[in-house]
Amino acid sequence: MLGLPGRRLPSAEFLLLLPFLLLLLLPAAPAPHRAAYKPVIVVHGLFDSSYSFRHLLEYINETHPGTAVTVLDLFDGRESLRPLWEQVQGFREAVAPIMAKALQGVHLICYSQGGLVCRALLSVMDEHNVDSFISLSSPQMGQYGDTNYLKWLFPTSMRSNLYRICYSPWGQEFSICNYWHDPHHDDLYLNASSFLALINGERDHPNATAWRKNFLRLGRLVLIGGPDDGVITPWQSSFFGFYDANETVLEMEKQLVYLRDSFGLKTLLARGAIVRCPMAGISHTAWHSNRTLYETCIEPWLS
Repeated sequence: MLGLPGRRLPSAEFLLLLPFLLLLLLPAAPAPHRAAYKPVIVVHGLFDSSYSFRHLLEYINETHPGTAVTVLDLFDGRESLRPLWEQVQGFREAVAPIMAKALQGVHLICYSQGGLVCRALLSVMDEHNVDSFISLSSPQMGQYGDTNYLKWLFPTSMRSNLYRICYSPWGQEFSICNYWHDPHHDDLYLNASSFLALINGERDHPNATAWRKNFLRLGRLVLIGGPDDGVITPWQSSFFGFYDANETVLEMEKQLVYLRDSFGLKTLLARGAIVRCPMAGISHTAWHSNRTLYETCIEPWLS
């Protein structure tokens, strides 16, 4: 067969490759859809600000790219000494719009004093949609120890007599006193505590049943702390352990709030929704910047 004058016919090899070349010109198939990570809300602790969590923000962005992370910038510095119920109201107004937009739920990472603020939020918010509440070195059963914070705030008091201040109406105007838990003056604590005794369900109040129901909307409770914290006293308070009257630490399962299931702790454990992640060698101010801690105790729960 003769070709056209001045033109060459395509070679056989080219004709064999032509279907594959045409495939290259077709539009690429869309990438498989990956479910977005749930938004993360971070609540700081005493004398902190959002800047303290820059490393944590970096870790989340690196391991879970695209995650919407909000480090709430409320009650910073000395403002964190404001009464905790006042702080709960402020944080509630800040988190509600975030939750409303997150149809699949949110995660809370709450550090130190902020862990108590978040637990109160879980109690008072009827329609919260928190999947994981990560309590990062927080005195969940209260604080009973001399720290630099206390020495600065109450320079003439020691832990043995601080109850005289904290269990007064004046003392309850300071956030630290809202969770001061003196095991030698339990009756005074139960009568005077305007915050911790209420969210623990240790004192009767008209909202107790509703608060327990709200708390149990929680998907998972992750408790993080360790023996080298140096601030939370006893450090087991991060895991709902605390002193008895002899200052012997009783673990969570031996606490009355657990045995009575006063706010839902026993129910959460029974459904397998409590994760305990103790870690040694981390001081109190390093929890939110320790990469190993993040990878071990936080990142697995940020779905």
